[in-house]
Amino acid sequence: MNARRFSGAVLLTLTLTVVGLLVLSAAQEGHPPHWAYEGKEGPVEWGNLDSSYAACSVGKTQSPIDIKGAKKADLPTLNVSYHAVPLDIIDNGHTIQVSYAPGSTLTVGKKLYTLQQFHFHHPSEEHVNGKDFPLVAHLVHADAEGHLAVIAVLFELGNANSLIETLWKTIPAVKEKPHDIPSISIQAQDLLPNDRSYFTFAGSLTTPPCSEGVSWYVLNSHPTISPQQLTAFAKIYPMNARPIQPTNGREILLSK
Repeated sequence: MNARRFSGAVLLTLTLTVVGLLVLSAAQEGHPPHWAYEGKEGPVEWGNLDSSYAACSVGKTQSPIDIKGAKKADLPTLNVSYHAVPLDIIDNGHTIQVSYAPGSTLTVGKKLYTLQQFHFHHPSEEHVNGKDFPLVAHLVHADAEGHLAVIAVLFELGNANSLIETLWKTIPAVKEKPHDIPSISIQAQDLLPNDRSYFTFAGSLTTPPCSEGVSWYVLNSHPTISPQQLTAFAKIYPMNARPIQPTNGREILLSK
Protein backbone atom coordinates (compact mmCIF):
# COMPACT_ATOMS: atom_id res chain seq x y z
CA MET A 1 0.00 0.00 0.00
CA ASN A 2 1.46 3.37 -0.99
CA ALA A 3 1.62 6.32 1.44
CA ARG A 4 -1.40 8.05 -0.03
CA ARG A 5 -3.59 4.93 0.27
CA PHE A 6 -2.24 4.24 3.74
CA SER A 7 -3.05 7.75 4.96
CA GLY A 8 -6.48 7.51 3.34
CA ALA A 9 -7.16 4.21 5.11
CA VAL A 10 -6.05 5.65 8.43
CA LEU A 11 -8.30 8.69 7.91
CA LEU A 12 -11.25 6.45 7.07
CA THR A 13 -10.62 4.30 10.15
CA LEU A 14 -10.41 7.36 12.39
CA THR A 15 -13.56 8.81 10.85
CA LEU A 16 -15.51 5.59 11.38
CA THR A 17 -14.20 5.38 14.95
CA VAL A 18 -15.32 8.94 15.72
CA VAL A 19 -18.72 8.34 14.11
CA GLY A 20 -19.09 5.14 16.09
CA LEU A 21 -18.28 6.91 19.35
CA LEU A 22 -20.75 9.69 18.54
CA VAL A 23 -23.47 7.14 17.79
CA LEU A 24 -22.68 5.24 20.99
CA SER A 25 -22.72 8.49 22.97
CA ALA A 26 -26.07 9.49 21.47
CA ALA A 27 -27.48 6.06 22.21
CA GLN A 28 -26.32 6.28 25.81
CA GLU A 29 -27.80 9.77 26.14
CA GLY A 30 -31.10 8.51 24.75
CA HIS A 31 -31.17 5.47 26.99
CA PRO A 32 -30.14 6.12 30.61
CA PRO A 33 -28.56 3.19 32.47
CA HIS A 34 -30.97 0.42 33.35
CA TRP A 35 -31.98 0.12 36.97
CA ALA A 36 -34.02 -2.40 38.95
CA TYR A 37 -35.50 -3.08 42.36
CA GLU A 38 -33.10 -5.89 43.22
CA GLY A 39 -29.71 -7.33 42.33
CA LYS A 40 -26.70 -5.52 40.89
CA GLU A 41 -28.89 -2.71 39.56
CA GLY A 42 -31.02 -2.48 42.71
CA PRO A 43 -31.61 0.52 45.01
CA VAL A 44 -28.32 0.20 46.91
CA GLU A 45 -26.45 0.60 43.62
CA TRP A 46 -28.59 3.26 41.92
CA GLY A 47 -26.21 6.09 42.78
CA ASN A 48 -23.30 4.20 41.22
CA LEU A 49 -24.98 3.37 37.90
CA ASP A 50 -24.55 6.84 36.41
CA SER A 51 -23.39 10.27 37.53
CA SER A 52 -26.89 11.63 36.87
CA TYR A 53 -28.18 9.22 39.55
CA ALA A 54 -25.82 10.55 42.25
CA ALA A 55 -28.66 11.97 44.37
CA CYS A 56 -29.86 8.41 45.00
CA SER A 57 -26.76 7.94 47.19
CA VAL A 58 -25.81 11.40 48.45
CA GLY A 59 -29.17 13.20 48.67
CA LYS A 60 -30.34 14.35 52.10
CA THR A 61 -34.10 14.57 51.46
CA GLN A 62 -34.71 11.29 49.69
CA SER A 63 -38.04 9.48 49.39
CA PRO A 64 -39.81 7.38 50.50
CA ILE A 65 -39.75 7.82 54.27
CA ASP A 66 -41.46 6.34 57.31
CA ILE A 67 -43.81 9.13 58.39
CA LYS A 68 -43.35 9.58 62.14
CA GLY A 69 -43.62 12.44 64.60
CA ALA A 70 -45.69 14.69 62.34
CA LYS A 71 -46.67 18.08 63.75
CA LYS A 72 -50.22 19.32 63.23
CA ALA A 73 -50.34 22.61 61.40
CA ASP A 74 -52.73 24.98 59.64
CA LEU A 75 -52.04 23.89 56.08
CA PRO A 76 -53.83 24.83 52.85
CA THR A 77 -56.44 22.49 51.43
CA LEU A 78 -55.53 20.21 48.55
CA ASN A 79 -57.87 21.47 45.83
CA VAL A 80 -58.01 19.12 42.88
CA SER A 81 -59.73 19.91 39.61
CA TYR A 82 -59.29 16.76 37.56
CA HIS A 83 -61.08 16.20 34.27
CA ALA A 84 -62.05 12.93 32.66
CA VAL A 85 -59.60 12.03 29.88
CA PRO A 86 -59.11 9.21 27.35
CA LEU A 87 -57.05 6.36 28.74
CA ASP A 88 -53.32 6.37 27.90
CA ILE A 89 -51.66 3.48 29.76
CA ILE A 90 -48.24 1.81 29.67
CA ASP A 91 -46.35 -0.95 31.44
CA ASN A 92 -43.00 0.86 31.44
CA GLY A 93 -40.97 -2.00 32.86
CA HIS A 94 -41.04 -0.62 36.39
CA THR A 95 -44.75 0.03 37.04
CA ILE A 96 -48.14 0.54 35.45
CA GLN A 97 -48.40 4.21 34.50
CA VAL A 98 -51.24 6.34 33.15
CA SER A 99 -50.34 9.56 31.33
CA TYR A 100 -52.85 12.36 31.84
CA ALA A 101 -53.92 14.84 29.17
CA PRO A 102 -53.29 18.54 30.02
CA GLY A 103 -55.87 20.57 31.91
CA SER A 104 -56.28 18.84 35.28
CA THR A 105 -54.86 20.75 38.23
CA LEU A 106 -53.88 20.65 41.89
CA THR A 107 -53.90 23.90 43.85
CA VAL A 108 -52.13 24.14 47.23
CA GLY A 109 -52.41 27.63 48.61
CA LYS A 110 -51.04 29.89 45.86
CA LYS A 111 -49.26 27.05 44.07
CA LEU A 112 -50.81 25.63 40.91
CA TYR A 113 -49.72 22.28 39.48
CA THR A 114 -50.89 20.26 36.49
CA LEU A 115 -51.41 16.49 36.73
CA GLN A 116 -48.89 14.73 34.48
CA GLN A 117 -49.34 11.04 35.25
CA PHE A 118 -50.03 8.52 37.97
CA HIS A 119 -48.54 5.11 38.70
CA PHE A 120 -48.44 2.39 41.34
CA HIS A 121 -46.06 0.64 43.75
CA HIS A 122 -46.48 -2.66 45.60
CA PRO A 123 -46.05 -2.69 48.52
CA SER A 124 -46.44 0.98 49.37
CA GLU A 125 -43.22 2.95 49.35
CA GLU A 126 -44.33 5.31 52.13
CA HIS A 127 -44.85 3.93 55.63
CA VAL A 128 -46.85 5.59 58.40
CA ASN A 129 -45.57 4.97 61.93
CA GLY A 130 -43.77 1.85 60.75
CA LYS A 131 -46.72 0.43 58.81
CA ASP A 132 -46.68 -0.22 55.08
CA PHE A 133 -49.71 -0.71 52.83
CA PRO A 134 -50.51 -3.18 50.04
CA LEU A 135 -50.45 -0.57 47.26
CA VAL A 136 -49.80 3.12 46.74
CA ALA A 137 -50.75 5.38 43.86
CA HIS A 138 -48.47 8.35 43.13
CA LEU A 139 -50.15 11.22 41.27
CA VAL A 140 -47.36 13.36 39.81
CA HIS A 141 -47.93 17.06 39.15
CA ALA A 142 -45.70 19.86 37.84
CA ASP A 143 -45.95 23.64 38.00
CA ALA A 144 -45.02 26.05 35.21
CA GLU A 145 -41.36 26.07 36.31
CA GLY A 146 -41.14 22.28 36.46
CA HIS A 147 -41.34 21.91 40.25
CA LEU A 148 -42.98 18.62 41.17
CA ALA A 149 -45.72 17.79 43.67
CA VAL A 150 -46.84 14.22 44.33
CA ILE A 151 -50.05 13.10 46.02
CA ALA A 152 -49.61 9.62 47.50
CA VAL A 153 -52.73 7.51 48.07
CA LEU A 154 -52.19 4.52 50.38
CA PHE A 155 -54.63 1.65 49.81
CA GLU A 156 -55.94 -0.85 52.34
CA LEU A 157 -57.50 -4.20 51.40
CA GLY A 158 -61.30 -4.17 51.19
CA ASN A 159 -63.75 -3.35 48.43
CA ALA A 160 -62.58 -3.04 44.84
CA ASN A 161 -61.67 0.33 43.34
CA SER A 162 -63.61 0.95 40.13
CA LEU A 163 -60.87 2.91 38.34
CA ILE A 164 -58.21 0.34 39.18
CA GLU A 165 -60.54 -2.38 37.91
CA THR A 166 -60.71 -0.58 34.56
CA LEU A 167 -56.95 -0.05 34.42
CA TRP A 168 -56.02 -3.63 35.24
CA LYS A 169 -58.23 -4.90 32.42
CA THR A 170 -56.37 -2.75 29.90
CA ILE A 171 -52.72 -3.30 30.90
CA PRO A 172 -50.75 -3.68 27.64
CA ALA A 173 -49.34 -7.13 26.94
CA VAL A 174 -46.11 -5.61 25.63
CA LYS A 175 -43.88 -3.63 28.01
CA GLU A 176 -42.73 -0.10 27.14
CA LYS A 177 -45.41 0.30 24.48
CA PRO A 178 -48.06 2.97 25.25
CA HIS A 179 -51.66 1.91 24.75
CA ASP A 180 -54.09 4.70 23.87
CA ILE A 181 -57.75 3.76 24.24
CA PRO A 182 -59.92 6.76 23.24
CA SER A 183 -63.08 4.73 23.83
CA ILE A 184 -62.34 4.52 27.58
CA SER A 185 -62.63 7.67 29.68
CA ILE A 186 -61.02 7.76 33.14
CA GLN A 187 -61.19 10.18 36.07
CA ALA A 188 -58.13 10.32 38.36
CA GLN A 189 -60.24 11.66 41.20
CA ASP A 190 -61.68 8.15 41.53
CA LEU A 191 -58.39 7.17 43.21
CA LEU A 192 -58.78 9.75 45.99
CA PRO A 193 -60.67 9.40 49.28
CA ASN A 194 -63.21 12.04 50.26
CA ASP A 195 -61.07 13.05 53.24
CA ARG A 196 -58.11 15.05 51.88
CA SER A 197 -56.18 15.55 55.14
CA TYR A 198 -52.51 14.91 54.51
CA PHE A 199 -48.92 14.68 55.65
CA THR A 200 -46.44 16.88 53.84
CA PHE A 201 -42.65 17.05 53.65
CA ALA A 202 -39.80 17.78 51.25
CA GLY A 203 -38.64 14.74 49.33
CA SER A 204 -37.44 13.34 46.03
CA LEU A 205 -38.40 11.10 43.18
CA THR A 206 -38.42 7.49 44.40
CA THR A 207 -36.77 6.22 41.21
CA PRO A 208 -33.56 7.28 39.43
CA PRO A 209 -32.41 10.00 39.09
CA CYS A 210 -33.90 10.51 42.60
CA SER A 211 -34.11 14.28 42.02
CA GLU A 212 -34.87 16.28 45.16
CA GLY A 213 -37.06 19.35 45.59
CA VAL A 214 -40.30 17.36 45.30
CA SER A 215 -43.25 18.41 47.50
CA TRP A 216 -44.98 15.33 48.92
CA TYR A 217 -48.62 15.14 50.04
CA VAL A 218 -49.43 11.75 51.56
CA LEU A 219 -53.14 11.39 52.24
CA ASN A 220 -54.07 10.38 55.77
CA SER A 221 -57.24 8.55 54.70
CA HIS A 222 -56.96 5.22 52.94
CA PRO A 223 -59.33 3.98 50.22
CA THR A 224 -59.50 0.28 49.41
CA ILE A 225 -58.64 -2.20 46.71
CA SER A 226 -59.78 -5.80 46.60
CA PRO A 227 -57.46 -8.77 47.25
CA GLN A 228 -58.03 -9.79 43.63
CA GLN A 229 -56.87 -6.39 42.38
CA LEU A 230 -53.73 -6.58 44.51
CA THR A 231 -52.98 -10.10 43.28
CA ALA A 232 -53.36 -9.02 39.65
CA PHE A 233 -50.78 -6.23 40.09
CA ALA A 234 -48.42 -8.42 42.15
CA LYS A 235 -48.31 -10.99 39.34
CA ILE A 236 -46.71 -8.32 37.16
CA TYR A 237 -44.71 -6.54 39.86
CA PRO A 238 -44.17 -8.70 42.96
CA MET A 239 -42.13 -5.84 44.48
CA ASN A 240 -41.49 -2.41 42.97
CA ALA A 241 -40.90 -0.25 46.04
CA ARG A 242 -37.74 1.61 46.99
CA PRO A 243 -36.64 0.97 50.60
CA ILE A 244 -37.33 3.57 53.28
CA GLN A 245 -34.80 6.42 53.27
CA PRO A 246 -33.39 8.38 56.26
CA THR A 247 -35.51 11.31 57.36
CA ASN A 248 -32.38 13.32 58.30
CA GLY A 249 -34.35 15.55 60.65
CA ARG A 250 -36.65 16.98 58.00
CA GLU A 251 -39.94 18.52 59.14
CA ILE A 252 -43.11 16.49 58.64
CA LEU A 253 -46.42 18.31 58.98
CA LEU A 254 -50.00 17.01 59.26
CA SER A 255 -52.95 19.11 58.18
CA LYS A 256 -55.60 19.76 60.84
